[in-house]
Amino acid sequence: MAAHRCNFPALVFILCCLSVFIVADVQETTPVSEPDGTAVNNPQTVLTSDPQTAADTGEETPEEPLVEEKRWEATEVEAATPDDAPSDSQAASDPETVVSPPVPQSKDDFQEELVIRPLHSDDIYASFQFRTLWDTDFMGGNKVTDHRFLRYATLPREIVCTENLTPWKKLLPCGSKAGLAVLMKSEKLFHSSFHSQALHIRPVCQDWQCKDTSWELRQTLNVVFDLHTSGQGKREWSLFKMFSRTLTEACPLASSSKIYIDVTDNPQGEQFELSPATPLLSQAVVLGDRRTYSVYDLTQQATFGSTRSLNMLLRWKSNDENSDMLRPLLHSERYVAGYGLQTGEIHTLMYNHHPYRAFPVLLLDTVPWYLRLYIHTLTVTSKGKDNKPSYIHYQPSKDRVRPHLLEMLVQLPPNSVTEVTVQFERALLKWTEYTPDPNHGFYVGSSVISALVPSVVAMNINDTQERPLFSSFFPCKEESSYFVRVYTEPLLVNLPTPDFSMPYNVICLTCTVVAVGYGSLYNLLTRTFQVEEPSPGLAKRIANIIRKMRGVPLL
Repeated sequence: MAAHRCNFPALVFILCCLSVFIVADVQETTPVSEPDGTAVNNPQTVLTSDPQTAADTGEETPEEPLVEEKRWEATEVEAATPDDAPSDSQAASDPETVVSPPVPQSKDDFQEELVIRPLHSDDIYASFQFRTLWDTDFMGGNKVTDHRFLRYATLPREIVCTENLTPWKKLLPCGSKAGLAVLMKSEKLFHSSFHSQALHIRPVCQDWQCKDTSWELRQTLNVVFDLHTSGQGKREWSLFKMFSRTLTEACPLASSSKIYIDVTDNPQGEQFELSPATPLLSQAVVLGDRRTYSVYDLTQQATFGSTRSLNMLLRWKSNDENSDMLRPLLHSERYVAGYGLQTGEIHTLMYNHHPYRAFPVLLLDTVPWYLRLYIHTLTVTSKGKDNKPSYIHYQPSKDRVRPHLLEMLVQLPPNSVTEVTVQFERALLKWTEYTPDPNHGFYVGSSVISALVPSVVAMNINDTQERPLFSSFFPCKEESSYFVRVYTEPLLVNLPTPDFSMPYNVICLTCTVVAVGYGSLYNLLTRTFQVEEPSPGLAKRIANIIRKMRGVPLL
């Protein structure tokens, strides 16, 4: 008891000291109050806090839209410069006014969008874009090095299968349960004229000084739906006809979920009719061309209307089904020429449809080792004349180790076709190196063409007379170029293939001889023979039982 009496005053003294420190800390962190008693906090803290706080404390917010705009800007500043975030002492609230401290916002972000563009051939182009930003430093400890010796790669041929789409959709935060991923039905996506899916991951800077980095995962899916292949007679499209589904909600984890309909070629609605109509319009320069889009924001409930379902309908008004499609400024083709199964030629055509601008392109070719390239036969021609590349890098192949690598920088003249030709010889593979269907042929990866294509947005030939003379000399600015990477179609090359039916017949005959001849001989040498006596009859068995009971010898 005496010990307890001695410890009680000490405990009271410690509690008093702690209360003094707590009161002093509260006095230091209490914000300055206005004469009317309203607490004036840190402006950045107020802008990043919940908007409902002002309503709970009875404050008036006459300029609510302006506060929201400032709140977004302040949040971006806080995210960009985390060192400038307010300390805990500045974020403390007044004891009389109960204000919850701001919850630290996660820097992880997810955005999704769908771009739909009606083509002049009455087809529909749909492009899905998903962007996931992770606030995770995978580079810590030099564990990841996604920038050393990494360029880009191509897959010669991939079988269209739902197993390729399922793991791709699992990378999305909402999967295929909500948002734009609901439209990704494999039966519709693979039953199309064109299908392409890709996945890109890269580090991005969190602020302008790039002190911290985040990782960006960008998933893209491009589909072109054919009107005639689908078997529909009407010249109209809708979300339900394209994907067999409609949209009911956005992904709850998405900060932005929008659908863009390209209406550039339909300014007055003379080409097609879009319903339901939307008052939101957006303009953007895409591949050097200024485009106009109708925007549907899925995060707004008014977008879905009273039916709580969004099913956009595009109905063409024009009956001209043979209208020409707009040609891109840069596109390419590739094919194999030659005859026989010994030698051949690879032809790569690069088209520059710009009326007056020439620009360089970087051509990258990766050819398998079983196509032995004759690099001395490499020729580059434009408009019937030799076009000498300004840079050539060639790495020869090694059998069964590495492929050929050919990289060159070629200048494409305006409004021209540049052809790159190289001869090759087919190698004879081992019988174990052939695919299960060798007579189908072997696929060669696509050529990759990278270029800065000049934009034609600043060029307008019709009003050349109205503009000043000095401006007509510079119809397009140098900084208006845009980056384009074009992939050609893969090649299908036949190689000298032996008749695999003859080895198959030999194997079958050999196995039969071994099974019949050697098997019978082995059976005779290893089998043992025993003579079995016939079993006695019933009367003899009964008699032996009786004789055994009497102690008489058995019969």
